[in-house]
Amino acid sequence: SKIEKPKPLKCGTFGATSLQQRYLATGDFGGNLNIWNLEAPEIPVYSVKGHKEIINSIDGVGGLGIGEGAPEIVTGSRDGTVKVWDPRQKDTPVANMEPVQGESKRDCWTVAFGNAYNQEERVVCAGYDNGDIKLFDLKTMSLRWETNIKNGVCSLEFDRKDVNMNKLVATSLEGKFHVFDMRTQHPTKGFASVSEKAQKSTIWQVRHLPQNRDVFMTSGGAGSVHLWKYEYPAQRSKKDSEGAEMGVAGSVSLLQNVTLSTQPISSLDWSPDKKGLCVCGAFDQTVRVLIVTKLNKV
Repeated sequence: SKIEKPKPLKCGTFGATSLQQRYLATGDFGGNLNIWNLEAPEIPVYSVKGHKEIINSIDGVGGLGIGEGAPEIVTGSRDGTVKVWDPRQKDTPVANMEPVQGESKRDCWTVAFGNAYNQEERVVCAGYDNGDIKLFDLKTMSLRWETNIKNGVCSLEFDRKDVNMNKLVATSLEGKFHVFDMRTQHPTKGFASVSEKAQKSTIWQVRHLPQNRDVFMTSGGAGSVHLWKYEYPAQRSKKDSEGAEMGVAGSVSLLQNVTLSTQPISSLDWSPDKKGLCVCGAFDQTVRVLIVTKLNKV
């Protein structure tokens, strides 16, 4: 079926809904967050003017059996704010991360939930147009860590949302991605990371294989997808000269890559049920379904 809405939609997620309900949460060009019952899509079941400008990115957790705790939606906008919403609470976000007084607002391009392994713990990671990455702890309502990858952050994803933070991949505007080991946070150095130059063009998206979180796929501006494997180091942490624990980054190897289009592959997702089944959308207005084989051998 085809459903048309007056405002163009920028992003959507099923992440904060049950498998039975399958409500779709969307962010639009007018800054509105809407939740739709696809069986009766005329009027949204939840609607809020969430942001002053376009909502670039959205993520959900606590639904679909993924992540403990409340069903929540996070939105990141061009207006520089990142907001967390509980659909059971009308009109006001449960958390609002905005630039501190005097700090210029940056366009937030991507948001992701993580660390939702029990009822209390939860983090939101946000990436911005100037290369900033900020990790907000929703349990303590504080900024837990920040770094800068020197280039616009296009996509962020934890290898799994429902485990103790393990790895985070950040992709960027100029073909590089970074894998952060999120298990050990050093008091001054933060998290250890390894970076890889995948191609010359933008890496639009990263998605981890649900059945094996050490395998992930990136999609690029040159119309290609790349399949990667992360290898852990012999020891994931070591002590520095002061005796503080610091993380040790592993390495990344390319398993496979294929060019599918002359246009950028801008969106990508894996099937949670069928290992290796994935879908991607491109600027050539084509949706492609792919199957990746031999994943049990990596």
